[in-house]
Amino acid sequence: MFAPSDYAFDLPDALIAQQPAATREASRLLHVRSDGTHGDHTFADIVELLPTDAVLIANDTRVIPARVPATKPSGGKVELLFLEPLGPEELEALIGDRAASLNGRSAWRCLMKGKATSMDLHVGDETIAVIGPRSDGFLVVALPGDGLAFLDRHGHMPLPPYIDREDAPDDRDRYQTMFAQTPGAVAAPTAGLHMTPAIADAMRARGITLATITLHVGWGTFAPIRVDDVRTHKMHRERYAITEEVRALVASGRPIVALGTTSMRALEAAAIAHKTLAIGSGATELFVYPGSGHEFRVVDHLITNFHLPASTLLMLVCAFGGTDRVLAAYEHAVAQRYRFFSYGDAMLLHHA
Repeated sequence: MFAPSDYAFDLPDALIAQQPAATREASRLLHVRSDGTHGDHTFADIVELLPTDAVLIANDTRVIPARVPATKPSGGKVELLFLEPLGPEELEALIGDRAASLNGRSAWRCLMKGKATSMDLHVGDETIAVIGPRSDGFLVVALPGDGLAFLDRHGHMPLPPYIDREDAPDDRDRYQTMFAQTPGAVAAPTAGLHMTPAIADAMRARGITLATITLHVGWGTFAPIRVDDVRTHKMHRERYAITEEVRALVASGRPIVALGTTSMRALEAAAIAHKTLAIGSGATELFVYPGSGHEFRVVDHLITNFHLPASTLLMLVCAFGGTDRVLAAYEHAVAQRYRFFSYGDAMLLHHA
Protein backbone atom coordinates (compact mmCIF):
# COMPACT_ATOMS: atom_id res chain seq x y z
CA MET A 1 0.00 0.00 0.00
CA PHE A 2 2.85 2.42 0.73
CA ALA A 3 5.33 1.41 -1.98
CA PRO A 4 5.24 3.46 -5.22
CA SER A 5 5.43 0.19 -7.14
CA ASP A 6 1.97 -0.69 -5.79
CA TYR A 7 0.64 1.93 -8.23
CA ALA A 8 2.62 0.90 -11.29
CA PHE A 9 1.02 -0.41 -14.46
CA ASP A 10 2.17 -1.32 -17.96
CA LEU A 11 1.48 1.41 -20.50
CA PRO A 12 2.48 1.14 -24.17
CA ASP A 13 4.18 4.31 -25.40
CA ALA A 14 1.68 4.45 -28.26
CA LEU A 15 -1.10 5.28 -25.77
CA ILE A 16 0.62 8.45 -24.48
CA ALA A 17 -1.21 11.24 -26.31
CA GLN A 18 1.19 13.54 -28.12
CA GLN A 19 -1.53 15.76 -29.60
CA PRO A 20 -4.98 16.79 -28.40
CA ALA A 21 -8.06 15.15 -29.88
CA ALA A 22 -9.38 16.69 -33.09
CA THR A 23 -12.07 18.46 -31.05
CA ARG A 24 -12.32 18.75 -27.29
CA GLU A 25 -15.61 16.89 -26.96
CA ALA A 26 -14.31 14.04 -29.16
CA SER A 27 -12.24 12.64 -26.30
CA ARG A 28 -13.37 9.34 -24.84
CA LEU A 29 -14.77 8.92 -21.34
CA LEU A 30 -14.51 5.80 -19.20
CA HIS A 31 -17.31 5.61 -16.63
CA VAL A 32 -16.22 3.59 -13.61
CA ARG A 33 -19.53 2.69 -12.01
CA SER A 34 -19.91 2.25 -8.28
CA ASP A 35 -20.10 -1.53 -8.69
CA GLY A 36 -16.75 -1.51 -10.53
CA THR A 37 -18.16 -2.18 -13.99
CA HIS A 38 -17.16 0.02 -16.90
CA GLY A 39 -18.98 2.08 -19.50
CA ASP A 40 -17.18 3.35 -22.60
CA HIS A 41 -18.43 6.74 -23.82
CA THR A 42 -17.44 9.92 -25.56
CA PHE A 43 -16.87 12.91 -23.28
CA ALA A 44 -20.08 14.62 -24.42
CA ASP A 45 -21.99 11.82 -22.63
CA ILE A 46 -20.85 13.29 -19.30
CA VAL A 47 -23.98 15.48 -19.31
CA GLU A 48 -26.24 12.45 -18.83
CA LEU A 49 -23.95 10.61 -16.42
CA LEU A 50 -23.92 13.24 -13.65
CA PRO A 51 -26.70 13.75 -11.09
CA THR A 52 -29.20 16.36 -12.28
CA ASP A 53 -28.77 18.44 -9.11
CA ALA A 54 -24.96 18.28 -9.11
CA VAL A 55 -22.53 21.14 -8.70
CA LEU A 56 -19.53 20.84 -11.02
CA ILE A 57 -16.49 22.74 -9.79
CA ALA A 58 -13.73 23.52 -12.29
CA ASN A 59 -10.29 25.07 -11.91
CA ASP A 60 -10.00 28.49 -13.57
CA THR A 61 -6.20 28.69 -13.46
CA ARG A 62 -4.54 29.76 -16.70
CA VAL A 63 -1.28 28.18 -17.87
CA ILE A 64 1.45 30.75 -18.35
CA PRO A 65 4.03 30.40 -21.15
CA ALA A 66 6.56 29.56 -18.46
CA ARG A 67 9.47 28.10 -20.48
CA VAL A 68 11.93 30.82 -21.51
CA PRO A 69 15.18 30.16 -23.42
CA ALA A 70 17.97 32.55 -22.47
CA THR A 71 21.62 33.23 -23.29
CA LYS A 72 24.44 33.76 -20.81
CA PRO A 73 27.03 36.54 -21.36
CA SER A 74 29.43 33.80 -22.48
CA GLY A 75 27.02 32.74 -25.21
CA GLY A 76 25.94 29.55 -23.42
CA LYS A 77 22.30 28.54 -23.56
CA VAL A 78 20.02 27.95 -20.58
CA GLU A 79 16.27 27.52 -20.14
CA LEU A 80 14.22 28.96 -17.31
CA LEU A 81 10.93 27.61 -16.01
CA PHE A 82 9.04 30.44 -14.33
CA LEU A 83 7.09 29.12 -11.35
CA GLU A 84 5.48 32.02 -9.50
CA PRO A 85 5.90 35.73 -8.76
CA LEU A 86 7.23 36.81 -5.40
CA GLY A 87 5.53 39.45 -3.27
CA PRO A 88 7.53 42.17 -1.51
CA GLU A 89 7.57 40.45 1.89
CA GLU A 90 8.57 37.06 0.49
CA LEU A 91 11.23 38.67 -1.68
CA GLU A 92 12.73 40.57 1.26
CA ALA A 93 12.79 37.38 3.31
CA LEU A 94 14.67 35.62 0.50
CA ILE A 95 17.24 38.22 -0.54
CA GLY A 96 17.18 40.80 2.25
CA ASP A 97 18.50 44.28 1.46
CA ARG A 98 19.01 43.40 -2.20
CA ALA A 99 15.23 43.61 -2.70
CA ALA A 100 15.44 47.40 -2.64
CA SER A 101 17.82 47.35 -5.62
CA LEU A 102 15.21 45.87 -7.96
CA ASN A 103 13.81 49.34 -8.62
CA GLY A 104 10.30 48.21 -9.37
CA ARG A 105 11.21 45.20 -11.47
CA SER A 106 9.14 42.08 -10.87
CA ALA A 107 10.75 39.08 -9.21
CA TRP A 108 9.94 35.43 -9.90
CA ARG A 109 10.95 32.05 -8.54
CA CYS A 110 12.36 29.86 -11.31
CA LEU A 111 14.02 26.58 -12.12
CA MET A 112 16.87 26.52 -14.61
CA LYS A 113 18.25 24.00 -17.08
CA GLY A 114 21.95 24.82 -17.24
CA LYS A 115 24.24 26.52 -14.75
CA ALA A 116 24.19 30.20 -13.89
CA THR A 117 24.97 32.15 -10.73
CA SER A 118 24.40 35.86 -10.17
CA MET A 119 24.52 37.35 -13.65
CA ASP A 120 22.45 38.91 -16.38
CA LEU A 121 20.78 36.70 -18.96
CA HIS A 122 19.66 37.83 -22.40
CA VAL A 123 16.20 36.98 -23.66
CA GLY A 124 15.67 38.39 -27.12
CA ASP A 125 16.58 42.05 -26.85
CA GLU A 126 15.80 42.18 -23.13
CA THR A 127 17.88 41.41 -20.05
CA ILE A 128 16.90 39.64 -16.85
CA ALA A 129 18.95 39.45 -13.68
CA VAL A 130 19.64 36.20 -11.87
CA ILE A 131 19.79 37.32 -8.25
CA GLY A 132 21.38 34.09 -7.13
CA PRO A 133 20.96 30.35 -6.58
CA ARG A 134 19.29 29.04 -3.46
CA SER A 135 19.88 25.90 -1.45
CA ASP A 136 16.47 24.45 -2.38
CA GLY A 137 17.34 24.51 -6.08
CA PHE A 138 15.26 27.54 -7.06
CA LEU A 139 16.50 30.80 -8.51
CA VAL A 140 15.13 34.29 -8.07
CA VAL A 141 15.19 36.42 -11.20
CA ALA A 142 14.26 40.05 -11.77
CA LEU A 143 12.37 40.96 -14.94
CA PRO A 144 11.93 44.25 -16.76
CA GLY A 145 8.38 45.45 -16.19
CA ASP A 146 5.38 43.15 -15.76
CA GLY A 147 6.31 39.50 -15.50
CA LEU A 148 3.25 38.09 -17.27
CA ALA A 149 3.74 40.48 -20.19
CA PHE A 150 7.39 39.40 -20.39
CA LEU A 151 6.38 35.75 -20.52
CA ASP A 152 3.79 36.51 -23.18
CA ARG A 153 6.54 38.01 -25.34
CA HIS A 154 9.20 35.35 -24.84
CA GLY A 155 7.73 32.25 -23.23
CA HIS A 156 6.75 28.84 -24.54
CA MET A 157 3.96 26.64 -23.22
CA PRO A 158 5.34 24.21 -20.60
CA LEU A 159 4.12 20.96 -22.15
CA PRO A 160 4.73 17.92 -19.94
CA PRO A 161 7.99 15.99 -20.41
CA TYR A 162 6.20 12.93 -21.80
CA ILE A 163 4.97 14.96 -24.81
CA ASP A 164 7.92 14.37 -27.10
CA ARG A 165 7.74 17.48 -29.27
CA GLU A 166 8.19 21.22 -29.08
CA ASP A 167 5.16 23.32 -28.28
CA ALA A 168 3.24 24.56 -31.31
CA PRO A 169 1.17 27.76 -31.77
CA ASP A 170 -2.04 25.74 -31.31
CA ASP A 171 -0.91 24.68 -27.82
CA ARG A 172 -1.48 28.22 -26.55
CA ASP A 173 -5.18 27.54 -26.99
CA ARG A 174 -5.53 23.77 -26.64
CA TYR A 175 -3.43 23.55 -23.46
CA GLN A 176 -5.92 25.90 -21.77
CA THR A 177 -9.38 25.00 -20.50
CA MET A 178 -12.51 26.97 -21.36
CA PHE A 179 -12.48 28.19 -17.74
CA ALA A 180 -8.92 29.59 -17.84
CA GLN A 181 -8.91 33.11 -16.40
CA THR A 182 -6.38 33.46 -13.60
CA PRO A 183 -2.75 33.21 -14.82
CA GLY A 184 -0.34 31.22 -12.69
CA ALA A 185 -0.17 27.51 -13.60
CA VAL A 186 2.78 25.73 -15.18
CA ALA A 187 0.61 22.74 -16.12
CA ALA A 188 -3.00 22.56 -17.26
CA PRO A 189 -5.82 21.17 -15.10
CA THR A 190 -6.25 18.62 -17.83
CA ALA A 191 -9.72 17.21 -17.05
CA GLY A 192 -11.06 20.62 -18.03
CA LEU A 193 -9.51 20.39 -21.49
CA HIS A 194 -12.49 18.26 -22.63
CA MET A 195 -15.16 20.79 -21.68
CA THR A 196 -16.82 23.07 -24.25
CA PRO A 197 -19.39 25.86 -23.94
CA ALA A 198 -21.96 23.56 -25.58
CA ILE A 199 -21.41 20.83 -22.98
CA ALA A 200 -21.57 23.42 -20.20
CA ASP A 201 -24.87 24.75 -21.57
CA ALA A 202 -26.28 21.22 -21.77
CA MET A 203 -25.30 20.66 -18.12
CA ARG A 204 -27.06 23.84 -17.04
CA ALA A 205 -30.16 22.79 -18.99
CA ARG A 206 -30.28 19.62 -16.85
CA GLY A 207 -30.03 21.60 -13.62
CA ILE A 208 -26.29 21.18 -13.02
CA THR A 209 -24.57 24.25 -11.62
CA LEU A 210 -21.04 25.14 -12.76
CA ALA A 211 -18.65 27.08 -10.54
CA THR A 212 -14.90 27.65 -10.38
CA ILE A 213 -12.09 27.72 -7.86
CA THR A 214 -8.42 28.47 -8.51
CA LEU A 215 -5.47 26.18 -7.91
CA HIS A 216 -2.24 27.09 -9.70
CA VAL A 217 -0.82 23.75 -10.82
CA GLY A 218 2.89 23.66 -9.97
CA TRP A 219 5.94 21.97 -11.47
CA GLY A 220 5.80 19.28 -8.82
CA THR A 221 2.78 17.72 -10.51
CA PHE A 222 5.33 15.92 -12.73
CA ALA A 223 7.88 15.27 -9.98
CA PRO A 224 8.51 11.55 -9.50
CA ILE A 225 8.37 9.95 -6.07
CA ARG A 226 11.98 9.16 -5.16
CA VAL A 227 11.35 7.37 -1.86
CA ASP A 228 10.55 3.72 -1.16
CA ASP A 229 7.71 4.58 1.21
CA VAL A 230 5.16 7.16 0.01
CA ARG A 231 4.57 8.26 3.61
CA THR A 232 7.94 10.02 3.53
CA HIS A 233 7.33 11.84 0.22
CA LYS A 234 7.34 15.64 0.40
CA MET A 235 4.47 17.09 -1.61
CA HIS A 236 4.86 20.23 -3.69
CA ARG A 237 3.11 23.44 -2.59
CA GLU A 238 0.34 24.90 -4.72
CA ARG A 239 -1.58 28.15 -4.29
CA TYR A 240 -5.39 28.15 -4.32
CA ALA A 241 -8.39 30.42 -3.80
CA ILE A 242 -11.96 29.52 -2.81
CA THR A 243 -14.87 31.95 -3.25
CA GLU A 244 -17.90 32.50 -1.05
CA GLU A 245 -20.08 31.31 -3.95
CA VAL A 246 -18.35 27.93 -3.95
CA ARG A 247 -18.51 27.69 -0.16
CA ALA A 248 -22.27 28.23 -0.30
CA LEU A 249 -22.74 25.67 -3.08
CA VAL A 250 -20.79 23.06 -1.14
CA ALA A 251 -22.74 23.85 2.02
CA SER A 252 -26.02 23.31 0.12
CA GLY A 253 -25.60 19.53 0.37
CA ARG A 254 -25.90 18.98 -3.40
CA PRO A 255 -23.60 16.36 -4.98
CA ILE A 256 -20.19 17.89 -5.70
CA VAL A 257 -18.34 16.95 -8.87
CA ALA A 258 -14.67 17.93 -9.07
CA LEU A 259 -13.54 18.56 -12.62
CA GLY A 260 -10.02 17.25 -12.14
CA THR A 261 -7.69 16.33 -9.32
CA THR A 262 -6.59 19.97 -8.97
CA SER A 263 -10.13 21.08 -8.15
CA MET A 264 -10.46 18.20 -5.71
CA ARG A 265 -7.15 19.00 -4.04
CA ALA A 266 -8.10 22.65 -3.51
CA LEU A 267 -11.55 21.78 -2.17
CA GLU A 268 -10.30 19.09 0.18
CA ALA A 269 -7.42 21.27 1.38
CA ALA A 270 -9.80 24.12 2.16
CA ALA A 271 -12.35 21.96 3.97
CA ILE A 272 -12.45 22.56 7.70
CA ALA A 273 -15.47 20.41 8.57
CA HIS A 274 -17.97 18.15 6.86
CA LYS A 275 -19.42 20.05 3.86
CA THR A 276 -17.81 23.27 5.01
CA LEU A 277 -14.98 25.20 3.39
CA ALA A 278 -12.62 27.92 4.45
CA ILE A 279 -12.93 30.69 1.85
CA GLY A 280 -10.10 32.90 0.63
CA SER A 281 -6.55 32.25 -0.54
CA GLY A 282 -4.12 29.68 0.74
CA ALA A 283 -1.46 27.19 -0.21
CA THR A 284 -1.46 23.45 0.23
CA GLU A 285 1.02 20.59 0.44
CA LEU A 286 -1.80 18.08 0.94
CA PHE A 287 -0.78 14.57 -0.13
CA VAL A 288 -3.66 12.10 -0.19
CA TYR A 289 -2.93 8.42 -0.83
CA PRO A 290 -4.52 5.14 0.23
CA GLY A 291 -3.84 4.75 3.93
CA SER A 292 -3.11 8.46 4.48
CA GLY A 293 -6.15 8.76 6.70
CA HIS A 294 -7.69 11.59 4.69
CA GLU A 295 -11.48 11.76 4.87
CA PHE A 296 -13.05 13.20 1.71
CA ARG A 297 -15.30 15.91 3.11
CA VAL A 298 -16.38 17.70 -0.08
CA VAL A 299 -16.12 15.76 -3.33
CA ASP A 300 -18.61 13.03 -4.27
CA HIS A 301 -17.74 12.48 -7.95
CA LEU A 302 -14.51 13.02 -9.89
CA ILE A 303 -13.80 13.63 -13.57
CA THR A 304 -10.11 13.09 -14.25
CA ASN A 305 -7.63 12.17 -16.94
CA PHE A 306 -5.46 9.05 -16.76
CA HIS A 307 -2.30 9.69 -14.74
CA LEU A 308 1.29 8.49 -14.74
CA PRO A 309 2.17 5.18 -13.09
CA ALA A 310 3.29 5.51 -9.44
CA SER A 311 2.40 9.22 -9.42
CA THR A 312 0.92 11.27 -6.58
CA LEU A 313 -2.10 12.04 -8.76
CA LEU A 314 -2.83 8.35 -9.36
CA MET A 315 -2.54 7.75 -5.60
CA LEU A 316 -5.03 10.55 -4.95
CA VAL A 317 -7.48 8.99 -7.42
CA CYS A 318 -6.98 5.56 -5.80
CA ALA A 319 -7.68 7.02 -2.35
CA PHE A 320 -10.90 8.53 -3.69
CA GLY A 321 -12.22 5.68 -5.82
CA GLY A 322 -10.62 2.62 -4.24
CA THR A 323 -7.26 1.22 -5.35
CA ASP A 324 -8.52 -2.06 -6.79
CA ARG A 325 -11.35 -0.38 -8.65
CA VAL A 326 -9.13 2.35 -10.11
CA LEU A 327 -6.30 0.03 -11.17
CA ALA A 328 -8.83 -2.31 -12.78
CA ALA A 329 -10.20 0.68 -14.69
CA TYR A 330 -6.70 1.54 -15.86
CA GLU A 331 -6.23 -2.03 -17.04
CA HIS A 332 -9.50 -1.73 -18.97
CA ALA A 333 -8.41 1.61 -20.43
CA VAL A 334 -5.14 0.14 -21.69
CA ALA A 335 -6.94 -2.84 -23.22
CA GLN A 336 -9.43 -0.53 -24.94
CA ARG A 337 -6.62 1.78 -26.09
CA TYR A 338 -7.70 4.93 -24.34
CA ARG A 339 -5.30 7.86 -24.72
CA PHE A 340 -3.33 8.68 -21.57
CA PHE A 341 -2.05 11.75 -19.72
CA SER A 342 -2.54 15.47 -20.38
CA TYR A 343 -3.87 15.40 -23.94
CA GLY A 344 -5.53 12.02 -23.40
CA ASP A 345 -9.01 10.80 -22.49
CA ALA A 346 -11.01 11.11 -19.29
CA MET A 347 -12.61 9.00 -16.57
CA LEU A 348 -15.62 9.52 -14.32
CA LEU A 349 -15.67 7.76 -10.97
CA HIS A 350 -17.52 8.01 -7.69
CA HIS A 351 -16.29 8.11 -4.11
CA ALA A 352 -15.79 4.61 -2.78
